[in-house]
Amino acid sequence: MKKIVVINGHPNKESFNAALAQSYIKSALEAGSEVRYIAIGELDFNPNLQFGYRQRMELEPDLVKALEDIKWSEHQVWIHPLWWLGMPAIMKGFFDRAFLPGITFTSNKEGTADGLLHGRTGRIITTAGDLSLEIYEEVYASSGLVQLKNGILEYCGISSIQDSFIGPLYELNENDRRKWIVQIENFAASDSV
Repeated sequence: MKKIVVINGHPNKESFNAALAQSYIKSALEAGSEVRYIAIGELDFNPNLQFGYRQRMELEPDLVKALEDIKWSEHQVWIHPLWWLGMPAIMKGFFDRAFLPGITFTSNKEGTADGLLHGRTGRIITTAGDLSLEIYEEVYASSGLVQLKNGILEYCGISSIQDSFIGPLYELNENDRRKWIVQIENFAASDSV
């Protein structure tokens, strides 16, 4: 039985991202995986790392539980919209507050890090309201994906990260959205193996 955590970075629980997350979860459960769900927008925490790394802030209970689920997992699925070429502020605040030295990575004075989430794989599903994949890759060098995949997840030890881009959403009709839901269900089935 595969242990999968699905993390939704969209703050609106009625978003297309939430629908994608629920479709993934349903299909993964049907495939025999054990699944936990983190809806970042529903967590109760201060997203502001107000002292930087100079002074540690106590982790709120929701962050402690989310980290337990992330550490429990064998596979992580990160679903989020692309806003201003990156993740929503609440999702960035989640990383700032929860993915801390000694919790998800260790670093040394030489500037190298050792990820503490080794042995886990990942999947990133990004949605964009008005941006095509071609423009995202060619003009903006997949900036949000680079930040999340390379700058955060791989840095913390997660490997074999697959990614998908859905957009522009404003061009998708109901049939197109349904096809993406089916594709997400297929991802969940293959991730569960």
